[in-house]
Amino acid sequence: MNALIVEDEELAVRKLKKLLNEVSPSLAVLGVTASIEDTVSWLENHRASGDPDPDLIFLDIELADGQSFEIFERTPVRSTVIFTTSYDEYALQAFKVNSIDYLLKPVQREDLQRSLQKYEDLRGQTVEAPAFKIEKLLQQLQGQAPRNYRQRFLVRQGQRMLSVEVGDIAYFYTDERYSFFAMHSGQKFLVDYTLDELADALDPNRFFRINRGVLVTHQAVEQMQPYFGNRLALSLRPVFDKEALVSREKVSDFKQWMGK
Repeated sequence: MNALIVEDEELAVRKLKKLLNEVSPSLAVLGVTASIEDTVSWLENHRASGDPDPDLIFLDIELADGQSFEIFERTPVRSTVIFTTSYDEYALQAFKVNSIDYLLKPVQREDLQRSLQKYEDLRGQTVEAPAFKIEKLLQQLQGQAPRNYRQRFLVRQGQRMLSVEVGDIAYFYTDERYSFFAMHSGQKFLVDYTLDELADALDPNRFFRINRGVLVTHQAVEQMQPYFGNRLALSLRPVFDKEALVSREKVSDFKQWMGK
């Protein structure tokens, strides 16, 4: 059995690989892709070399260049797909009724075992093509109820635990392997989620992911100016001690979001 991992958060990839090695040591991870474009290219190049599609694809829904459902529109997908997602329970119901397996982030060992066992039980049986099931899923998701976005985070301050309202947070960022948020007051706290998980859990009207490592609010953006490579450089408040660059493919959406 072999697999492709489609995930744009390095920490999430490491966690999933570690769990896979513990749960199913014989499973070989053939590759890791981080975007729609990379995944389509990987699948097509894999086939061009004469190799069959992987048995499994662990597919993150929210990628840097859009939702991974687009992959099914651009190339045939013959693998069994297990989605990784931070969607709320209402949306997950659509996955259940369409018999599409998913892993809710952060991925837990027992859930991964369940998914792999389900795959083994169904192996060799005649099932609907993945693309057809995805089409039915999208039809159901289009009529879903409004999402309940994250309203607060529980963080540690010394020996105490604090509950921080989302409205008090200026921006989220990654520093090496860890994620943090900075409050409007200037305080900074470690948070136990990847940026990918945070982007899924937060209201997109309030937070915008300018690149793979930074999520900002409107209030945090003090200045913006052109930067080489058709990007934007932002000055954030409180002061961010690294470059806050809006990636080229996000500039147009960011400007529109800032005008809301």
